[in-house]
Amino acid sequence: MATQVQYARLGGPEVLEVVDVPDPVAPAGGVVVAVRAAGINPIDGKLRSGVRPSPPITGPRVPGSDAAGVVVATGDGVDGWHAGDEVVVRNARGAYTTHLVADASQLVRKPGPVSWEQAAAIGVPVGTAHQALISLGVGPGTTLLIHGGSGSVGRAAIQLARRLGARVVATASPANHERLRELGAHPVAYGPGLVDRLRAAAPGGYDRILDAAGTDEALEASFELVDDRHRIGTIVAGPRAAELGILAWGGGNPVPMTPAELALRDDAYPLALDLIAAGEFEVDVARTFPLREAAEAARLVEGGHPGGKVLLLP
Repeated sequence: MATQVQYARLGGPEVLEVVDVPDPVAPAGGVVVAVRAAGINPIDGKLRSGVRPSPPITGPRVPGSDAAGVVVATGDGVDGWHAGDEVVVRNARGAYTTHLVADASQLVRKPGPVSWEQAAAIGVPVGTAHQALISLGVGPGTTLLIHGGSGSVGRAAIQLARRLGARVVATASPANHERLRELGAHPVAYGPGLVDRLRAAAPGGYDRILDAAGTDEALEASFELVDDRHRIGTIVAGPRAAELGILAWGGGNPVPMTPAELALRDDAYPLALDLIAAGEFEVDVARTFPLREAAEAARLVEGGHPGGKVLLLP
């Protein structure tokens, strides 16, 4: 029997239940992956609670879109993948499980030096960061401001932006400043006087701003720092993007991402895996939980600022 975490009604972490289900069978063109680690993302809780709209619940839903594990079965028509292959699953559907069904096209090979925790941590954060930076036009000589630099997306964006040749200023609470310096950013504290501190951190001004915080403070500061709002992009304030005149990718934006933007998110998987394997990209894991403690793990993530990625280890 496989084990999965599911919910049948909207609500807080308490609606999550752990159940045993029959082992899945690999469909034609698909595989079954024995999950070694699954990432928890804020969107999981937003969908489960109803904060982010989703279709009506007609049956149990298994959350989670980031997973890494070992192929244990392949279906008809699958070429190039075999039992025993270590993989990362792109855009997984229902990652909070011991056994995950995926299409062969979703698989990315996991390099040996990359741990299960690192492999399961990159999907949503690194994909989002990579796509947003490229869509914003971040490149050599760019001065980039990241609001919410201490979150998983923010930490990924700092490292990727530095590789693109940008100078990075990132807002965060003082407790996270030293870590952001290690990653290559100039940290600035939130709170009263934010705009003055940001101007002092970049006297020449900012070329691009990536909002990973979504607060009124972050948005209002951004409008004071750049004149062209198309140089501001958000990944969390999507519903307000059109009225504010800023760019948005996901984050509740009613306008779907383009095929090119989605492709950029997919491209981030092999990019990040190769960088991790080479020791050129760091993943901060805050804590791991066994699968049966998924509700407690969700509470930690939804409480805000866990200090890195939170993972389930089935």
